[in-house]
Parts: sequence; structure tokens; C-alpha cells
Amino acid sequence: MAKKEITSQFKIQAAGGQATPAPPIGPALGAHGVNPGQFIQQFNDRTKAMNGKVVGCVITVYKDRTFEFEVKSPPAAVLIKDAAGIEKGSGVPHKDKVGSITAEQCKAIAQEKVKEMTGGSVEAMMRTVAGTARSMGVTVEGMEAE
Repeated sequence: MAKKEITSQFKIQAAGGQATPAPPIGPALGAHGVNPGQFIQQFNDRTKAMNGKVVGCVITVYKDRTFEFEVKSPPAAVLIKDAAGIEKGSGVPHKDKVGSITAEQCKAIAQEKVKEMTGGSVEAMMRTVAGTARSMGVTVEGMEAE
């Protein structure tokens, strides 16, 4: 069987289980020839468990107007905000600290993102997550700052 010809591939971020065809998702899908109603229904079914958490999604559109999508894990910043119990990061992260997470929480975030991150080891990925946390004004307890 011949492979389907890909016409476009793009990424979106949406709240898991709560996506609607309203902007910005609907117009982005429509511009690439994807039926927003079909996509939203399938996306919400697949992401019910992540209720309300922002998740990334890579959508591949084929020439016959069919599509496939792959749901990614939430961005590291979203996971850090959840772990620290904060609403948003700091506007001036090196002066105003808004929260803290433990090294164990940092390791859990790194392990959740392991498929999407580059790094030779979990420790290397933990340093990446810790760097994201620092840039948000969140301190990582139990890891020395570099």
C-alpha cells in the first residue's frame, strides 16, 4: 500500500479535554484543511485524563484531507507551575522568586518529559527542567545552582 501524501504538519497547544473550535484552534485547523469539529471531538476524547492541563499536539494533514495527530506531554513550564502551586512565573525571575520545587519533583517532571527532551541521562534532563524553573523564578531545592 502506498503512503499517503502529506500536505502539511503543524503544532498547536490546547487545554486537554476542553478544546473548542473557537479561536485560536478552529481557524488554525481550518487554514490547514482540517475539519475543526472532527479534530476537537477526537482530541477531547484522547485528552480527557489531562483535564484542563495545556498539552501540545502535532497534527499531520494528508492530501485526501484526512489527518492524524500525536498528543505530547504538557510543556515543562506548565508542569513546574503545577508542582510549585503557582499561577504564573515571575516577571523578574532573578530578583523575585515566586515558588520552589524539590529535586524529587524536578526528577518526576524530567521523567514525564523524557520522550520529548534531549539529554544523555535523567540528571541532564533534570538540569534542563531546573533551568526552566530558574527562568520562571522558581527555585529547585536540593540542586545547586550553576
